[in-house]
Amino acid sequence: MSLAEELQEETAEVLARLIRFRTVNPPGNERECQEWLAGYLEDAGLECELLGAEPERPNLVARCRPADRGDGPALGYLSHVDTVLADAQDWSEDPWGAQRRDGRLYGRGAIDMKSQTAAEAVAAAHLARSGARFAGELKLISVVDEETGGMLGAKWLTEEHPELARVDYLLNEGAGAVMPYGERRLYGVCVAEKGTFRFRVRTSGVAAHASVPGLAENALLKLAPAIVALGEGRPGYDLTEAARALLAGLGEDPEDPGAALDKVAEVEPRLAPLVDAALRVTFAPTMVSAGEKINVIPARAEVRVDWRVPPGMGEDVALKRVREVLGSDFELEFTEAIVGNRSPVASPLMDAISGWLGESDEGAEAIPTVLPAFTDSRWFRTAFPGCVAYGFFPQRHQTLYETWPLMHAKDEHIDVRDLGFAAAFFHDLPGRLLR
Repeated sequence: MSLAEELQEETAEVLARLIRFRTVNPPGNERECQEWLAGYLEDAGLECELLGAEPERPNLVARCRPADRGDGPALGYLSHVDTVLADAQDWSEDPWGAQRRDGRLYGRGAIDMKSQTAAEAVAAAHLARSGARFAGELKLISVVDEETGGMLGAKWLTEEHPELARVDYLLNEGAGAVMPYGERRLYGVCVAEKGTFRFRVRTSGVAAHASVPGLAENALLKLAPAIVALGEGRPGYDLTEAARALLAGLGEDPEDPGAALDKVAEVEPRLAPLVDAALRVTFAPTMVSAGEKINVIPARAEVRVDWRVPPGMGEDVALKRVREVLGSDFELEFTEAIVGNRSPVASPLMDAISGWLGESDEGAEAIPTVLPAFTDSRWFRTAFPGCVAYGFFPQRHQTLYETWPLMHAKDEHIDVRDLGFAAAFFHDLPGRLLR
């Protein structure tokens, strides 16, 4: 029996227990879930601390420290136990029932991201029970509040208790499901996250009674071209180190991103939108407001836009690209500006991941990726600038193309075999990395 097979059932059981705690955020109320997880880890021999900004929302730090560990680095396994809402009437299974069907385990958090919590916890528990030896220490960090920004979770923990949260290497959510690409089997390793910029585009006109449109200047009609331009426009490319490494890993030329994207779309159309988003600023108009009465032509209108900017780039790049798409005729107002974050593509952690994949899935390759959203990794990269933080939860059986549409959606589920596969990775990594 392989290690993955050995760990599969226990990981599935732990995940089922975690799913049955309703930790929808807001309000979260993660205490009962975190206390159960702490008890499981303490029974295995880990040292656990529960601490938080609010009594019902504690974060958990569990430490596995071999007695003869020496002065090696600290490896962190990060996850969050809060989830988004689930409407039971849309599901074929109870979102909090943790039912199994056809080799899959269903429930809110099965992908995002109690599955990773379970795999990391089972791996750490087995290491502690077996008296595993490695240099440094392993920290399992289970936080709250990620789904609403992490203010009470990773941000609070890294700022208020840096001595507990500090790690040299960190693994979190963000990538890892296999991406079939032609004849190749690629596993993404998220090394960077795009920044989130949000803004309003406003237009003004002259109001009038809707029965006589010729007397008005309809601000909503003036806004329509901006909405279309933002929705259909494709600004120029802004390639970062991670984006270049992604294209090179796919076998394409980073110096010609347009041709590279065409080839990706030809080989694997399902991957092309994710690669495209990694290479440039993207715009998504999401909310429009104008008149308040049906019979009044509006004098003012605005559209709110979600704007994702390549990691490390700021307002200058963002503004350049939006003007490229919109021109200078529209009034803009920034409402949010969070610069994206990143870690080096090359590192001992990347080497360890690549080595394990090559042995565990013959012919498989690790490839750097860029997440178009953000995770709690940003708080660790900010608090500990030397920390190498990657998003990686390996899934061999349920592909990225199957997994991504389940995020925050109905009937969220995971292939049970991938729970054992991931747990085996988290079990083996300290021995490879902490030397």
